[in-house]
Amino acid sequence: MIDFYKKNNKEIIKLINKVDSSFLIKLEKLVINTSKKKKKLIICGNGGSAATASHATVDLTKNAGIKAINFNEYDLITCFGNDYGYEKWVEKSLEFYADVGDTLILISCSGNSKNLVNAAKYALKKKINLVTMTGCKKNNGLNRINSKLRLWINSNSYNHIEILHHYVLLSITDKIILKKKKL
Repeated sequence: MIDFYKKNNKEIIKLINKVDSSFLIKLEKLVINTSKKKKKLIICGNGGSAATASHATVDLTKNAGIKAINFNEYDLITCFGNDYGYEKWVEKSLEFYADVGDTLILISCSGNSKNLVNAAKYALKKKINLVTMTGCKKNNGLNRINSKLRLWINSNSYNHIEILHHYVLLSITDKIILKKKKL
């Protein structure tokens, strides 16, 4: 039992150490610039990534003063999924809620969720800043899209990938909060 946890901890620490600090700095600047331009940050994912999106948007809004939203309302998902198809519901949500100059962060462990790939393509067409955060295979659907910023976690463990995505979003949130306290 102890060996499993030691190995697990080492793997997560190894993955954290591989996150390029320049990505964190660029993402932080993009989030701050989006806010300064009076635009919003939209974070989306499926499953555990949707939970990460919810956590990050609440912390960014409440604690960092960044206007951030997600599309995790079950009535929105089921309505748009029913009317436009599951593969299009995020894209349709963007059509209704996103504006030119907003920033969209899409989180997907596999990077192949069709609803998120479609949303990414829509975002690029509509001049919405796009950030993708994925894992598993490097050549996944979201990673192949020419996003403004891209983070790929070199792991096939969904839990490790989700932990890293969560870590990244909350790290930049903490940095923004710290910056605001110093002002």
